[in-house]
Amino acid sequence: MNTAISTEKAPAAIGPYSQAIQAEGKTIYVSGQLPVDPATGAFAGEDIQSQTRQSLENIKAILATAGADMSSVVKTTVLLKNIADFGAMNEIYAQYFQQPFPARAAFQVGALPKDALVEIECVAVI
Repeated sequence: MNTAISTEKAPAAIGPYSQAIQAEGKTIYVSGQLPVDPATGAFAGEDIQSQTRQSLENIKAILATAGADMSSVVKTTVLLKNIADFGAMNEIYAQYFQQPFPARAAFQVGALPKDALVEIECVAVI
């Protein structure tokens, strides 16, 4: 359903993401997900890897409710409290996606709600 768009006339992806994705079907816009464990209402952990995993698990649960899964994701935006956490975040992020990887933007922001280390939003197509 999703087709990776890639050209040598632009920089190659340097991680688990595609330069672009051509998508067909119905679009799902998932709001930014903080690393809140729905069972406890608290952050899943204090480190970037635990928080990244929980944010992605939250996205996974929302997509499942819509009849989609992580392979339906065509675009993500990763907001980081500290860009130095990028590598550790990326290790967990890579476990949730397969080729063709979604297009992605990741950047540091001034602050996140509840002082989270990460917030992730996505667009999916089914």
